[in-house]
Amino acid sequence: MSPSSAPLLRVRGLARRFGRRTVFEQVSFDLARGEIVSLVGPSGCGKSTLLRAIAGLHGHAEGSVLLEQQLQRGPSDRIGVIFQEPRLLPWLSVADNIAFAAGPRQGHDPRVDTLLAEVGLSGVRDALPKQLSGGMAQRVALARGLFAEPDLLLLDEPFSAVDAITRSRLQRVLLALAHAHGTTILLVTHDLDEALHLSDRVLLLSPPGDDLPGRIAREIHVDAPRPRNLRDPAMDALRDTLLDGIASSPI
Repeated sequence: MSPSSAPLLRVRGLARRFGRRTVFEQVSFDLARGEIVSLVGPSGCGKSTLLRAIAGLHGHAEGSVLLEQQLQRGPSDRIGVIFQEPRLLPWLSVADNIAFAAGPRQGHDPRVDTLLAEVGLSGVRDALPKQLSGGMAQRVALARGLFAEPDLLLLDEPFSAVDAITRSRLQRVLLALAHAHGTTILLVTHDLDEALHLSDRVLLLSPPGDDLPGRIAREIHVDAPRPRNLRDPAMDALRDTLLDGIASSPI
């Protein structure tokens, strides 16, 4: 994927405080259209909180989030969110879950079958969530996240609850979907290999200290062509850079 030069997303001076505690502040970065960027960092550094602030789910965040120069003041159908758990509605079929943004019981929408084919689940449109494996449920969540054709898709550790083989398959599905739809992706992950495998850039957040809120401590460009070989010495060097950054962050 070759991202365009014009930024789709501009984050400027974003900060989030809970009482006297500042989780992060002065977070600024851009995302180009079609780009895949990962947020990594130690536990507690505010990755998920930052993602929710960009999604407009934290009404008290300071700073600005602009999508194609339009200031975002709350949730937008141009920004899709996929959480760590699939969060499917158990009383709705797979098809109705995917099309939920269009209203209740809208699984007949032709986009549903297209998305099910893209995530490899053409035969389960009438199934209930309880009949799905964890990996299947997360594929449905991916399809639901893309149903409204968002410009930006935010993912909060979407593959952390599945086994390694399923995780690898879901990563390939995500890359294929991003390429097919031209979707810009911002992904939170604890897995450095996942970040290096999927991303055009990796942003490393430092953890908040007593007097130093979390900030973007480092930006790593991943220029290796896809499909990527994580055993490549160049990837080892990038992984070491990220590990050094995490190890040197103030605790």
